[in-house]
Amino acid sequence: MSVPIMTFSLKNLKSSSLKNNDNIHYQASPEQLVQDTIRIGDGLLNDTGALVIMTGEFTGRSPRDKFTVKDELTSDSVHWNEFNIPMDPAQFDIIHGKVMEYLESLPEIWVRDCYACADPRFRLNVRVVNEKPWNNLFAYNMFLRPTEEELDNFEPEWQVISVPGLKLDARECGTRQHNAAVVSFKHKMILIAGTGYTGETKKGIFTILNYILPYEKNVLSMHCSANMGMDGDTAIFFGLSGTGKTTLSADPDRMLIGDDEHGWTEDGIFNFEGGCYAKTINLTEDKEPEIFRAIKPGALVENVAFFEGTDRINFDDGSITENTRVSYPLHFISNAKEPSVGGLPKNIFFLTCDAFGVLPPVSRLNPGQAMYQFISGYTAKVAGTELGVTEPKPTFSACFGAPFLPLHPGYYAKMLGDKMQSNNVNVWMINTGWTGGPYGTGNRMKLKFTRAMITAALEGKLDNVEFVNDPVFGMAIPVSCPGCTAEVLQPRNTWADKNAYDEKARYLAGLFIRNFEKYAAGVSEDILSAAPKI
Repeated sequence: MSVPIMTFSLKNLKSSSLKNNDNIHYQASPEQLVQDTIRIGDGLLNDTGALVIMTGEFTGRSPRDKFTVKDELTSDSVHWNEFNIPMDPAQFDIIHGKVMEYLESLPEIWVRDCYACADPRFRLNVRVVNEKPWNNLFAYNMFLRPTEEELDNFEPEWQVISVPGLKLDARECGTRQHNAAVVSFKHKMILIAGTGYTGETKKGIFTILNYILPYEKNVLSMHCSANMGMDGDTAIFFGLSGTGKTTLSADPDRMLIGDDEHGWTEDGIFNFEGGCYAKTINLTEDKEPEIFRAIKPGALVENVAFFEGTDRINFDDGSITENTRVSYPLHFISNAKEPSVGGLPKNIFFLTCDAFGVLPPVSRLNPGQAMYQFISGYTAKVAGTELGVTEPKPTFSACFGAPFLPLHPGYYAKMLGDKMQSNNVNVWMINTGWTGGPYGTGNRMKLKFTRAMITAALEGKLDNVEFVNDPVFGMAIPVSCPGCTAEVLQPRNTWADKNAYDEKARYLAGLFIRNFEKYAAGVSEDILSAAPKI
């Protein structure tokens, strides 16, 4: 007979005790987790040996079903909005009770101790409890892995419990529907029910770090990737999913620090994670060799289709979702930096996926423009990243990560502004979206051009070229750039109908201005003057 899980606290139980429970798979190896997934019929191997699974009903995050418990700790500090949806403590207690009851009914569970934050000064110990072995493999891939010696004295500070098979009663639990991801800062716990999408675990930890680090530790948390040149220069890339953070930071000529989430301290930056979570739609070895080659034993591939009659993945097939993904440990990237920390950044890139084809592919921002664009966070939601998004859709996401920011966006913006000023950082905007017309008419910017522009900026090859200011958006556009044609640098020149471009530029400028109205009262004149001119 299995040991009832509810007879002890999973959070406070020592690792030695966890090892002695027959129905608990504690700290299982990737190989064992793959075998367990295949054993229960939840996955299979592709031709390169990676585990392929389906996450079920949800193939992306469900932001309308993400809740934060509103209590004495969070009532006055969390910025309550459409992303930070309050939940009454009593409702959390009901959901917690149902989660624990459900865990007790399971014949087996998978438990992993891991941590976030590569800088030991800010390390956060996390215990992840999973109904599914592949969710536990995701945790192994994505978070930092303690040594055997560290596990002997491991004390979990936070706990994540993921039970995809539990369907909540929305009326009883105070949720919108049968699934929910709930954060309680008081209990230091994240409950994920009714959804198997692995990204909910990743973004749950990111959300709590976006509260703990800035609010309690004076460390700027950032939705960005980062890499380092061979001479030690660090670059960071802000952007939402689909804008190219993972692709552009995986540069074979630079060391990868991390692909998505970082902290900025007084003396450098550090990765929150121990792995990468890359989109695989239209993946090719030629365009993204590091990601392509990371799909091997130990990698977890989600929601992809195979070529008929084979075990070979068809990366161009988005019939299940456009948000096909792979997770793998950071060391699967050949030039990953260990430990994943870097010095103070010299260059910041704001990545945007402009579905209108209006913004220039590379431009330099002055301090006021940099803050305006950071607070605006313009991009396009790429199909499949969130439930219900089936084609690129323009959006403004403050600080390039509004869904994951518990504090007011101004809190993060002020910290970034102070750091940019004190460290004299170059700030660039990179449009990885459309050129020659809007989505449906134009074409996606060629990756080789984007890489050439970023390389030129990093190597100082744009320092002495001529720049012209965009007449509407104000940013400085280089007249020439090594590795690029001059025509592609000026978006208006790529449109056959110049009047259509002007009309679309004025329309997008209006969107910027209307979006920024809610921030206008709390920013400086330098930032306000960076608004587009119609």
